[in-house]
Amino acid sequence: MGSKGKEIVQVDVKKVIGLLNKAFADEWLAYYQYWIGAQVIKGPMKGAVIAELMEHAQDELRHAQMLSQRIIQLGGTPLLEPSEWYTYTNCGYAAPKDAYVKAILSQNIEGEQCAIDVYNKLLEQTKDKDVITYNMSLEILEDEVEHEDDLQALLEDLGGQ
Repeated sequence: MGSKGKEIVQVDVKKVIGLLNKAFADEWLAYYQYWIGAQVIKGPMKGAVIAELMEHAQDELRHAQMLSQRIIQLGGTPLLEPSEWYTYTNCGYAAPKDAYVKAILSQNIEGEQCAIDVYNKLLEQTKDKDVITYNMSLEILEDEVEHEDDLQALLEDLGGQ
């Protein structure tokens, strides 16, 4: 990281890198959860749900890229082994064993709710201390809130909760 970039970070950089790597693991697992769910899904409104899942998958992949760039910028290394994702994850991974539309939507809503908590905590940790990480986390949080809303709307359209 550049010297001036280091000067403006007023928080333990190693701690921030650790939090970012945990979020990085979450984003990769969320990407796969959305992607594989879109492949196996069954039931009514399948086409609309697949389109939403694939859009969200691309957003999660973009988030992983943003996080890896910030980790590197802070002088860290993003998790290099996919097996580490399970060790570091905040939100875990819910395999779509029940491929029915409502089950897939419910699993992903839970994942988004966890992600909202993760990024809200990152905001609290970096507010007024690391403006770059704060702004990035805010951008990702906005997406996660939108994802939760999109998925809940689809579930409601299907007569779910």
